[in-house]
Amino acid sequence: MLNFIDYLQTKIIMPTARKHQISLTDTPYYHCISRCVRRAFLCGKDRLTGKNFDHRKLWVANKLTQLANVFAIEVCAFGIMENHSHYVLRVDQETAKNWDQNEIISRWTKLFSGGVLIQRFQAGKCKTQGEIIKVNELVEIWRERLTDISWFMRCLNESIARQANAEDKCTGRFWEGRFKSQALLNEQALLAAMVYVDLNPIRAGKTQTLETSEFTSIAQRIQEFSKSTSSDKLLQKQSLKPQFEKADIIQTNVPLAKFNGWEQKYQGIPYTLLDYFELADWTGRAIRNDKRGFIPHNEPNIIHKLGIDSETWLETVNIFTDNFYTFIGPIEKLEKICHQQQKKWLSGSNLCRRLFSQKNVLSI
Repeated sequence: MLNFIDYLQTKIIMPTARKHQISLTDTPYYHCISRCVRRAFLCGKDRLTGKNFDHRKLWVANKLTQLANVFAIEVCAFGIMENHSHYVLRVDQETAKNWDQNEIISRWTKLFSGGVLIQRFQAGKCKTQGEIIKVNELVEIWRERLTDISWFMRCLNESIARQANAEDKCTGRFWEGRFKSQALLNEQALLAAMVYVDLNPIRAGKTQTLETSEFTSIAQRIQEFSKSTSSDKLLQKQSLKPQFEKADIIQTNVPLAKFNGWEQKYQGIPYTLLDYFELADWTGRAIRNDKRGFIPHNEPNIIHKLGIDSETWLETVNIFTDNFYTFIGPIEKLEKICHQQQKKWLSGSNLCRRLFSQKNVLSI
C-alpha cells in the first residue's frame, strides 16, 4: 500500500528543479519567459482605469541592456509584450573563464555592493592570507553567477517589480512566479524560438510588419541594419528595402548577439542576418496571412539548409505557442538528457521525435 507521500507524488506533477532545466553541457541557448501576475496588462494599457503603463516596457529594455553588458550572457532575441516578455539567451562560459579578478569585481559591483572586504582589496589594503583567500572565493562565486541564467533573470525581474510597485504605491508580486526556461538543443530549435519571439506583436495583432514591432529584437536589428553605411550593398532583394526605410518606432539599444554565418560553432548565432530577416518575414506571412498577405513562392535558403520543409517549419514555430516543454530538440539529445537525469521520459518527446531529424539538422 502506498503511503501518503507516495500517493501525492503519483497525483501531483512536481515542478522541475532549475538545475535540471539548465544544462550547459548540452546547449548554451535558452528561451526564457516571464509573465505578469494574473497575466494582467501591467506593462500596457489598463482596461479598467484607462491608465497606460507602456513606459514600463522601456524599463525592461533598459535593464536588459545593463545586464547584457555585465553578464557573460548574450541576448539573441527579445520581445516585450503588455503582460509577458520573452528572451532567447546564449551563455558564454568561455569568455567568463578568461576574465581576471578585477574584471569580475568590476562587473559584479555594477549591480551589487562588493562589501567592505572588496573595497579594501580594490584599495590595495588586503594584506593577510585569510583576506586574499576570501576574495578569491568571492570572485569565483561571482564568476559562476555571471554565467547563470537564474541570476540574470532574477536581476532583471526583481528590478522591474520594485519600480512598478513603487510607482503603484503597493507591495506584492509583479511577476506571477519564477521565469520559465526551455533548453534549445539544436539550430532548428534556436531559430524557431527566435522567430517565435520576434513575431509576438504580429501574432497578437499589435502590428502588421516586422519593422514596426516595438520592443522586439528584430525591429532593433532592422533599425541598425538600415543605418549601416554598407546596407545598400548587402541588400540582395529590393523587395526587402522599403520595409527597412519605413520603420519609425521607439528604438531600443540592447546589445544583441551577432549573426556569424554557418561556420562559427558556439559563437553568436549560426545564421546570416539577411537569411533571418527573410525567414522571419516569410513565417509571419504564413502564420498571419490575414494580416501579411500571402506566402511567397520562393522560400528562404535557410529553410533548405536546415533540411526541413515548409509545413514542418511552421509547426516547429508553433511548438512555443501550444505547449511548454523544458527541452526542445532532436530525440537523440532528449534521450541523453533523460539518461543524465535518470528519467524514463521527457514531456514533448513524441513531438520532438517527429519535428527534429538529427540526420538533416546541424547540431549546436
